[in-house]
Amino acid sequence: MKNKSLMLCAGLLAVVAVSQRAWAQDPTDAKTLYEANCKKCHGVRGVPPKAMKTKFEKLVTFDAAFVEKHSVDSIAKVLVKGKGEDMKSFKDKMTAEQLTAVAQYVHELASKKAEP
Repeated sequence: MKNKSLMLCAGLLAVVAVSQRAWAQDPTDAKTLYEANCKKCHGVRGVPPKAMKTKFEKLVTFDAAFVEKHSVDSIAKVLVKGKGEDMKSFKDKMTAEQLTAVAQYVHELASKKAEP
C-alpha cells in the first residue's frame, strides 16, 4: 500500500512540475517577452522612465499618437531592423512569431492609452 501511495504522489508531482514549467515558459507570451526585452527602455506600460528618456531623447511613448502612426507590421519591422544607433535589432533574440507577438502587445499598450 505504501508503494502505491508513494508512486501516485511521485507521479502527481511530476505532472504538476511539467505543467508549471510549460505555463511559466511560454515562448510566445508577448508580455513576458516585452518585459524581458523592452521594459528597461520603454517602461512597463509603454512610458519610458525619466532616466531612459534623458539618455535617449528620441525614445517614444506608446500612446494614441503612436497608434495613429504605427501599425503592428511597422512595429515588427523596427523590432527586426532596429532603429538608429539607440535601438538594436531583436531578430537574433526572438523568432518571427515572437517579434510579431511583441509588436501586437506594444500596439495594444498604446491602444489602451487611446481609449477613454
